Amino acid sequence: MSDLIHDDYRLLQVISRFGVSLGFGDQSVAAACKNSGVDASTFLAVVNFVQSEGRMSVDELAEEVSVVELMRYLQRSHSYFVDFRLPSIRRKLIEAIDCSAKNQIAFLILKFYDEYAAEVQRHMEYENTHIHTYVQLLLEGQVPTHHASYSELANQHHDNHSSLSKSSHELKSIIVKYYPSDSDTQRLADTLMDIYIMEEDLFSHCHLEDTLFAAAVHLLEEEVKAKSSDGKAHPVESFRMSPPDPGSEELSEREKEVICLVVRGLSNKEIAEKMFISANTVMTHRRNIARKTQIHSPAGLTIYAIVNGLINLDEVKL
Repeated sequence: MSDLIHDDYRLLQVISRFGVSLGFGDQSVAAACKNSGVDASTFLAVVNFVQSEGRMSVDELAEEVSVVELMRYLQRSHSYFVDFRLPSIRRKLIEAIDCSAKNQIAFLILKFYDEYAAEVQRHMEYENTHIHTYVQLLLEGQVPTHHASYSELANQHHDNHSSLSKSSHELKSIIVKYYPSDSDTQRLADTLMDIYIMEEDLFSHCHLEDTLFAAAVHLLEEEVKAKSSDGKAHPVESFRMSPPDPGSEELSEREKEVICLVVRGLSNKEIAEKMFISANTVMTHRRNIARKTQIHSPAGLTIYAIVNGLINLDEVKL
């Protein structure tokens, strides 16, 4: 786990929002997650998403994550932005600009920031009261007919994301272009850096909601609708609510070797050449792996390999 942080400091926020405490020593990702009661598959899916800056395909990752765990992660992110990050930047902004009655520009900048912070808070409240309420009903096995569909909620959600991005850009532009030159430049530059960092963090948060979370919820929605054809609620007890249970059979050493090569991005033909076996034998190994692990996608195997110590994160082909 410590190697993840050393490689990318942004993962400090991911770790804290999953509720994983620091001070985990030399524990593996799987052990640190287990000790904190966190689904390691969902944790690694978010880590991979953040490190790839949202460029990973989410369709396969969505099959492996826990919707409950991911929603809890997003809710902790809301609390971080609203209760900590935004107030912290406001305090620094007040110290950096002249808020006396004579400096109307400073007053207007602070007013603009407060409006931006209020917009972020409204956005987070919308997620909690509309998006997450809808998903919670799905998790309870209900088809929320009295609510707007998830697609309709998500479209409104996406519009909110675009609005936040525009407001943040305008706030930075006003400070950079129009604040008087006699200001405390060092403090103001430091505050601006915080705003830039928060903007990147918020963009990553919104993009995760629009892609990985949305894909996982769509899968959940389809499952609930299929189960509710009799008109009754059937609470979801699938792998999207808890970590997948491994198969009863253990993997052979050859099968573990195949997994590592798949995770590194090799094709069946390349694996066959490297292991000096036929392509048909590789396919047989992969069928056995899927049967034993109940994992059928390369993304799922990547998570499995990392969690079980078969491969290091830096060996993974993203």
